[in-house]
Amino acid sequence: MTHETSTVGSVIAARRAEGRGLLVGYLPVGFPDFDTSVDAMVALAENGCDIIEMGLPYSDPVMDGPAIQRAAQTALDAGFRTSDVFRAIQAVRARVDVPILVMTYWNPVMQYGVDRFADDLAAAGGAGLITPDITPDSAADWVAASDRVGLDRVFLAAPSSTDERLAMTVEASRGFVYATSTMGITGARSELDEAARRLVARLRGAGVDSVCVGIGISTRAQVTEVHSFADGAIVGAALVTALADGGVGGVAAKAAELSGRAPH
Repeated sequence: MTHETSTVGSVIAARRAEGRGLLVGYLPVGFPDFDTSVDAMVALAENGCDIIEMGLPYSDPVMDGPAIQRAAQTALDAGFRTSDVFRAIQAVRARVDVPILVMTYWNPVMQYGVDRFADDLAAAGGAGLITPDITPDSAADWVAASDRVGLDRVFLAAPSSTDERLAMTVEASRGFVYATSTMGITGARSELDEAARRLVARLRGAGVDSVCVGIGISTRAQVTEVHSFADGAIVGAALVTALADGGVGGVAAKAAELSGRAPH
């Protein structure tokens, strides 16, 4: 990838220079309510998360496990609208300087308008999108819009991906490639799948600049394990559960545990 260094890319480069891996923390906007979700994301940044993956609640979350589905449904029931994600980015960025990638299924972006979404995301201070349900060959509109406004594009790679598709994903991604450690839905697992190591090795062979592993990571030991072979670890369900069970304090403590820091 011969792209200019992105906000996400510069954070990854800084962590590399320090000899440590990246921690990406996921939470959905609007759970348990809008203001609390903003406070919780700020707590992620204050407790060792280098990048925030901000979830855009969606009614048909095919890749998400029960904890994230319940949180998204709570936000939708409370009246979440797509434009709320831009408001949330502005609110978080006003308090902490951390890159924010929006994780969204493709349908809400299409309904909003791809160019309009890209413009509003950039204007709000977002770094880019993680798009789990589109592949680079079906994302021409997004590739063009993100190039136009300078946003990151994080596509997913799976253990089942062919070498050809991995090469296409590496070429199209900007920021990092999201390697899914286990096929199927997200959720905490007791043991990381060996497939993650093999997938990251294949992505390295395809020339990837940066790769982060997600799906199934819930402990400090798993984060450390991922850092031994990938640039970063992505944690979602464990943080959503911590927020559901313990509020902002709970999510702060979980983020600190995952990052190996004292809670802030």
